[in-house]
Order: sequence, then structure tokens, then C-alpha cells
Amino acid sequence: MAGKRVLIVYAHQDPHSFNAAAKEVAVEALTSQGFIVEVSDLYAMNFKATATAEDITGELAADMPFHYAEETKLAWQQGKLSADITEEQRKLTEAELVIFQFPIYWFSAPAILKGWFDRVLTEGFAFTPEKRYSQGIFQDKKAILSFTTGSQESMFGINGINGDVYVAIWPIQYGTLHYCGFQVLAPQISWDPAHTSQEARGNMLEAWRKRLHGLMEEKPLFFPSMDSFDKELGFQLRTELHEQEASKGSTVDKHLEKVPRASQFKSGV
Repeated sequence: MAGKRVLIVYAHQDPHSFNAAAKEVAVEALTSQGFIVEVSDLYAMNFKATATAEDITGELAADMPFHYAEETKLAWQQGKLSADITEEQRKLTEAELVIFQFPIYWFSAPAILKGWFDRVLTEGFAFTPEKRYSQGIFQDKKAILSFTTGSQESMFGINGINGDVYVAIWPIQYGTLHYCGFQVLAPQISWDPAHTSQEARGNMLEAWRKRLHGLMEEKPLFFPSMDSFDKELGFQLRTELHEQEASKGSTVDKHLEKVPRASQFKSGV
């Protein structure tokens, strides 16, 4: 693995937090294997979370109305994106593995990480109408969510009061990472570290350390390919495939069986 590059996008304010410890475990474990690890510490960088016209240098392409996606696509093509976006795009371009380390806030990512997705993954750089999902630009890259929860595991089960955790992270894993073509690995979930014992937290970090030594060899989650959807019918899942999927059963039917089955999320650690 010598020379392979890893980007860790880290989103937590406290350098003494469990998330910080998980980030350090990743840096140490991957560096020891010969990876070149780069960390984007979003809070330390004071990374701007809001997607605004300030992300484009020079004159805008149109006077009114302001269309962020179109303007940033043109700015990327012309080399007119702000320096902080350009730098993150450089890191992402060079990385073969991207780890997102963060706490779950309101069943999603913290605003500063959402802002990273919004601002860094510009059209043209991260996707085009022709290059997305299974045909996406980042097909040669792997990505993984490593996150903490504020609730115990049972509360995030299919029948738990919080609902299925894989539904909560569906917009990030499928709607963001897979959309851009990433090979998405099963998430590393550290359940409620703030309310567990020091021993339990140590065990979670050790499990993460062990997994990191085989992470690049893991098989990514399965999502239907673009060919599974009928463009003439508004990219609906083809009828014959929908029936095949339905016959197998699914943990979450509301996403047309595209949510990977729970069995796929076992890391094998």
C-alpha cells in the first residue's frame, strides 16, 4: 500500500473527543501500512459551510438570478473557484480512499461537513449528468463513513425508536457518495461512546484499528447500476428488476430496494 493516498475529512470541534481519537487511530493505522494520509480538520480550518457567490472569484457568468450549481460548474472549468474549494478538490483527486469521521447530528452530518459536500463536489469536478452513480467520476475511489451516535444501537434498529440507521445515512452513502461514483464501504459505527465505559470505548477504537488493516480489500456495498433504470420512464427501476428485488425481501422498501441489505454492513471484525 506504500504511496497510496488517503484523505480523512474530520468534523468535530473537540480534539479530546472520541471522534478525534478515531481519527488519530485511522492516521496511525494507515500510516503504519505505508499510506500517505492527509487530514482536512474542518473546524480547525474554519471551513465555510455555506454555499454562496463568494465561492467564485471574479465576475459571475450571469447577473440574475444566481444559480450556484451552474456558476460553480463554470468556475471550476475556468479555474475561478475559491482557494479553499480548490485545495479540497486537490486532496480528493489524489486520494484513493476517503474517510469521513463525524458525529451524527439530527440524523445527518454536521453542517460543516454538509457544507464540504455542497461546496467541494461541484458539477464537472465530481459529477456530470452523464457521469454519475455506477458511471460516476470517482469509480476508482473508495469512501467510508465512520461516525458516532448519541443513542445506543438498539434504538437505531429497524424496530427501534430512532428508526433504521441505514435510512438515516442513505442520503450521504447513496445520494452523495455513490452519486459521484465512489465505491462505498460499509460504515464504521461507534454506538453512543459518550454514555459507555472507557473499556467499551477502547474496544470500539480497537475494532476500528483492526478493520483499517484490511479496509482497502473490502468489497463495496452493492447498488443497482444505471442500466437497471429505464431512462424513457424517468429513470424508474426496471419492472423485472423491481420484481426480482421484491421477491428477495428488503429491510427498507421505501427506497425501491436500493438500500443495501443489513447483512452487507457487517465489517467482519
